[in-house]
Amino acid sequence: MNKTTNKYFPNYGWAGLFLIILFWILNWSLDGLRTHWGFFPLWLGYTIFVDAVVYSRKGTSLIARNLKLFIGLFLISIPSWWLFELYNTITNNWLYDGRQFFTNIEYYLLASLSFSTVMPAVFETSELVGTFKWINHLNIKREIEPSLKTVWFLIITGILVLVIIIVFPEIFYPLVWLSAFLIIEPINILMKNNSIFDYTASGEWRTVLALAFGCLICGFFWEMWNYYSYPKWKYNLPMLNTLHVFEMPLPGYIGYLFFPFELFTIYNFITGIFGIKDSKDFIRLLST
Repeated sequence: MNKTTNKYFPNYGWAGLFLIILFWILNWSLDGLRTHWGFFPLWLGYTIFVDAVVYSRKGTSLIARNLKLFIGLFLISIPSWWLFELYNTITNNWLYDGRQFFTNIEYYLLASLSFSTVMPAVFETSELVGTFKWINHLNIKREIEPSLKTVWFLIITGILVLVIIIVFPEIFYPLVWLSAFLIIEPINILMKNNSIFDYTASGEWRTVLALAFGCLICGFFWEMWNYYSYPKWKYNLPMLNTLHVFEMPLPGYIGYLFFPFELFTIYNFITGIFGIKDSKDFIRLLST
């Protein structure tokens, strides 16, 4: 672990820990429907607790840097995950057990509230990973620049991937976790929005790894807390429905390594459209 630059642990971190403990217990101990109201406070607690840990380790965090943009992550997260729900209408890789007890309006409102926590949780955890000593000592020299050649490669690949997902969803459904990135990232490059290639152009792969492992950690907690929840999600992954870790087949966790890049590109796209000037400096995944 890195030497801490600020040993102060913000008070809201204790509030976050309290929310985690309280709603973890409630979610796993109560009978009947409960996760529809317990999911949001559980993950809100997780997010602000991790933010406090990050602040105590590096002296800055998402909340400390810009509270408005931190809140904005919850808003951006909602349409971001609904995009993957749209993909799921094609692939049918997951379903929500308990959905039948809610009207459409109730479902969409409650689901949107839960979906709002996805992006903040991933970015917070990725920034926490970025404070670890091992990742800051990595030195990967490979450079990939956001050239016009790269843009065309992403566009063509993105179109092909989307087509084969639609035509052969039972086989190519894992590519969902690359599709949005391949389609939206070239738009970010052309619009001169922030891009993951801004980092890889200088050989800065630590940011890439922080995102990947941060999301994998989130994935573990998503699946663990979901296991004894109700309502809960369940999976149908053709050819991979084996060796389950909680509800998720073990190979499915690979998707969590790619999912954060789709979130990152969607975040950059939306903040770029609205001209939010501080959005690039807001996401600081590394300590150095």
